[in-house]
This record gives sequence, structure tokens and C-alpha cells, in this order.
Amino acid sequence: MKLAFALAAALVVTVGYLPYFKDLFARKTTPHIYTWFIWILTQGTAVAAIIYGGGKLGGLGLMVGLLLMGAVFILSFKYGTKNITVSDTVLLVLALSAVIVWWQLDSPLLSVIMVSLIDGLAFVPTFRKTYAEPYSETLPFWILMALSDTLAMFANTEHNLLTMTYLSTLTAANLTVFVMMVIRRKQVARKEG
Repeated sequence: MKLAFALAAALVVTVGYLPYFKDLFARKTTPHIYTWFIWILTQGTAVAAIIYGGGKLGGLGLMVGLLLMGAVFILSFKYGTKNITVSDTVLLVLALSAVIVWWQLDSPLLSVIMVSLIDGLAFVPTFRKTYAEPYSETLPFWILMALSDTLAMFANTEHNLLTMTYLSTLTAANLTVFVMMVIRRKQVARKEG
């Protein structure tokens, strides 16, 4: 059963990226390069922590996602948003500073908590951009990422703070982007209509 959840998580994350890449190449989606850069660092660490914490199969969807994130990061140099503010840069510096602190930690649990906080910081530029430009992201992507993270939680062979903290953070953040997009798109449509 755990294998089925792990494979489903990997499949959902892959399917979720398909419309994202389609919209990216059509220039409908404009990823924020800072966000994707930090996510590569944090997700790579989270995968290691989940495996270390006994989650084993729970990291499969995240591993697949990590490869796809790397592709989005590289493509964001060409297709990403140019709407980068001073506050975005300040958040990038804060997140990178936190990464340096986190690398010094000896405790896997503290590392996962730090990674979750850093990942949360990395979402802020995307929250800001998406609030201002609600059509600048691919709607199905965010709900599918939340679903994939939820499936990964079920795939974990151990359920503890090491294996669940990061996935819970991702689920909440992905749902937040999704809900924000739905609400803001309705607001924009009412204004324009």
C-alpha cells in the first residue's frame, strides 16, 4: 500500500508539471527564479531527511519533483518573471542566510524545521507575484502539488516530525497559492467585467 501511495505521488507530481511546462513555454506562467532556487536546496534536504527519518517511499514524489524543479529553475532564466522587488531580494538573502545556519545544525529534526521555514520564506515572492498577477501561474499545478504531498505523507513508512513536517508545510503553502489564485482571479474578473 505504501508503494502505491509513493507511485501515485510521483505520478501526480509529474502530471502536475505538464500543464506548468505547457504554460511556461506559452509564456502564460512566469516562475519566480528566487523561489525555485530556494526550493531546490530545501527539497533536496527534505528528501534526505525523510529517508533518514524512516519515511523511505515518502520521498519518491519529492525526488521526482526535485528533478522537475531543476528544469523550471533553469527555464526561469528565460521565461521567469522580471517582476523582482527589493523585498524579494531581501527574502532571498534571509533564506540563504538561514541555509548557512541550517547546514551547521547537528539535529535532523532542527534541520527539517529550518528547511520548512526556509521553504515557507521561498513561497513569499510567489505569493506576492501571484496576488498581483493571478494569471501568472498555472492553477492545476498548485492543487496537484498539494495532492502529491498529501499522498507522500501516506507513503511514508514512518509518521513522525522528521517525515511529516516538510510535507505538511508544502501542502499548506501549495493550497494557499491555489486558493489565492482562485479568489484573485474572481476579483479581477469582476473588476474587468
